[in-house]
Amino acid sequence: MAAPLQFAYRTQKEIGVTDAEPVYVPVPGFVKPEGNLRCCVYSPCGRFLAWASNERVCVVDASVGHVLTTLLVSNVFEVAFSPRGTYLSTWERPAKDENGDATKNLKIWRTVEETSNGDDKQPIGQFVQKSQTGWNLQYTSDEKYCARLVTNEVQFYGSDDLTAPWNKLRVEGVTDFAIAPGQSYNVAVFIPERKGQPAAVRVFNVPQFTSPISQKTFFKGDKVQLKWNSLGTSLIVLAQTDVDKSNKSYYGETTLYLLSANGSLDARITLDKEGPIHDVSWSPNGKEFGVIYGYMPAKTTIFNHRAVASHSFPLGPRNTIIFSPTGRFALVAGFGNLAGQIDVYDLEKDYKKICTIESGNPSVCQWSPDSRYIMTATTSPRLRVDNGVKLWHVGGGIMYHEDMVELYNVSWRPCLPENLPRGDPLNPVPTPHDSALKYLGTVKTPSKPVGAYRPPGARGMSTPLHFRREDEGGAAHVMSNGTPNIGPNGFGRPRRQVPGADLVESGPRAVPGAGPVQVPGAAGDEGLSKTALKNKKKRNNKKAKETDGPNGAGGLAPPAQEHGPSSGNEGRSPERRGNQQNHQRHHRSRSRHNGQGSNNPGRNRSNTQQNGHSSGAAPQVNTSQPAADSLLSPGSQNPASKKLRGLQKKIRAIEDLEMRLAGGEKLEDTQMKKIATKAAVLKELENIDKEPHAG
Repeated sequence: MAAPLQFAYRTQKEIGVTDAEPVYVPVPGFVKPEGNLRCCVYSPCGRFLAWASNERVCVVDASVGHVLTTLLVSNVFEVAFSPRGTYLSTWERPAKDENGDATKNLKIWRTVEETSNGDDKQPIGQFVQKSQTGWNLQYTSDEKYCARLVTNEVQFYGSDDLTAPWNKLRVEGVTDFAIAPGQSYNVAVFIPERKGQPAAVRVFNVPQFTSPISQKTFFKGDKVQLKWNSLGTSLIVLAQTDVDKSNKSYYGETTLYLLSANGSLDARITLDKEGPIHDVSWSPNGKEFGVIYGYMPAKTTIFNHRAVASHSFPLGPRNTIIFSPTGRFALVAGFGNLAGQIDVYDLEKDYKKICTIESGNPSVCQWSPDSRYIMTATTSPRLRVDNGVKLWHVGGGIMYHEDMVELYNVSWRPCLPENLPRGDPLNPVPTPHDSALKYLGTVKTPSKPVGAYRPPGARGMSTPLHFRREDEGGAAHVMSNGTPNIGPNGFGRPRRQVPGADLVESGPRAVPGAGPVQVPGAAGDEGLSKTALKNKKKRNNKKAKETDGPNGAGGLAPPAQEHGPSSGNEGRSPERRGNQQNHQRHHRSRSRHNGQGSNNPGRNRSNTQQNGHSSGAAPQVNTSQPAADSLLSPGSQNPASKKLRGLQKKIRAIEDLEMRLAGGEKLEDTQMKKIATKAAVLKELENIDKEPHAG
């Protein structure tokens, strides 16, 4: 009988190891460590489990849980194994010694090593590694060589001798590399764009570093993901830019390329739906891969090793694709800000859909090594509530559920293919654990599917075509980058470019502050009540009286006073009284500008009228004052009034430049020329002041 499946987890307070189907119990021989635990990881071969705390690193036998090795290393934040579990790497937080030099914080150890006389175990290699991203060495599949990235080169070492580099691959500007799995010693390096030169991915065969065996150059590549297939014969390059210059995405542009290790193929993969690339993944057989791309609802397509599309799944809100370890199944899911639905497909049965799993909001999703189960888990710090582990059968049923407090990570124990059980993963369906039945009793199933909100007038009707999602038969979403777009089905309207802003409908646009625009031919009186018609008639009559004044001033000048001393404000609205006061202030301002002071006739008449000392000359003041007031009225459309306001604006600008010049600021030649025109502007302003009183 094959050994039961196993998974390990790390919470806020402990690390645990659980045997899965069919027993679902903790591993008896494993003593759960407690305290401040930093990490927990299995070896790729599945033999070992390592965990780290503040004081030490422990390696245990994954089968029985017994401690095999203890490393007395403090402040370890990362632990990793080589492909066959022979070597163990630890990464400590960077620090400096007494002389101010950086300490060697990346250490390589033999996983199992006999020590004599109880001596502490010593590392076989040490390096300075400041960045936590890409901190570990990369090994070949047979662990013969390993490599690490330094400035402008990739250094290769013999795995059993890390004292000096065995060989060096010198590439100017290299920022990332990936060693291919399989029997071929191939390595891919990435060089980003630099000084107008395109980015490049080059593939070399170790140790022939004189010329690449395959390469691809491209623009729009600030960073990449290098994904080798399991055979090491083909490489997918997912290139991404930090900024999308077309302003279609917040997250930059993504492009996909495929290179063959022998140089027979290097091409960009053409995708038939506009939008970002959400995920790309190789099948374990190394002969096909899946891509999820396009604006939501996204499209999922399976390609062969020559980048030819072989099958497309239905559109849907999905952003993750994972192939099962045996290559028979594929799950297509929507995680993150999506609903957490998981679609499982049988690739050997004509891509038949097996089930859809409602997984909630997981942050971890993994296949079991035997392709029978899918693990989902909600972990911290992404979500600190509802943390726990769920195990689902490939047929869609839940098998196991366990709630945990602040779960940080969880993973299946790897298993070699020769140790996997044989048989059909779909049949027979195993018996669920009691925790799964209890969980199903607490899940609330909605009585009916909850759709989008509909106003009362639209309820009971089918969704219009232009409001449907693309996977529901609606029109495809097209990014127009600011230009109006109409759906290809004849419906739709321009999308709002500013969130929350009202759409600007076609028709005459009103000037801010102006009255309503009357459109010729519009039926304005239809549908109005008698009272509304009466009020409208009164408003029109009032406007007509204001327009046809006694002096034909177009409604800008008030009626002249009959007799007696007055302030000039009788019969004026509050706004016009304010305009007259502004008019007096404008006259005072002009008197200071042009130096005329008491010789300004407009000011003398205004003061005389205001003080009530004019009797016989009153009619003369009343006929000239409204004309001057109409010139200075802010809303006046008189050409002379516009010219006057323009000249006053020039005077204010010149005075501002004079103050800046007096303050010691250095002005430009055009600004000095503007100051020199002050006299001409003042003279023109004086002539404008005299024009209203010429008659």
